[in-house]
Amino acid sequence: MKSTTAFSMVRVVRAMRYSEKGFRSAWRDEAAFRQELALMALMAPLTLWLQLPRLDTVLLLALMGWVLAAELLNSGLEAVVDIATSELQPLAAKAKDCGSAAVFVALLVFFGAWLALAGPALWVRLMH
Repeated sequence: MKSTTAFSMVRVVRAMRYSEKGFRSAWRDEAAFRQELALMALMAPLTLWLQLPRLDTVLLLALMGWVLAAELLNSGLEAVVDIATSELQPLAAKAKDCGSAAVFVALLVFFGAWLALAGPALWVRLMH
């Protein structure tokens, strides 16, 4: 019988491999994921450069992660819908539209928070 720790480590390693496959698949097949990742790759250093209060920085970085997570979930949802039916189905369209809307909401929340928390600090730096 395997120890609980060894079993857990095997599971963690397997989960990491599945996650890596998901990231690679999203990078290869999803233009929106690549665009959002590029955007966050610009926004994260800018956010850090502004030297905001720690909680503001953590929140903004977490929201960046949430945008990427929403896009990954949306991509997965779209793949499942595409496998389920190749015909035009109202519920399939609804599922895809709702997934897209979720990404849009995540982006709106991120940009709203960024403007509120980082915008003033950026403005001050640009004016000096």
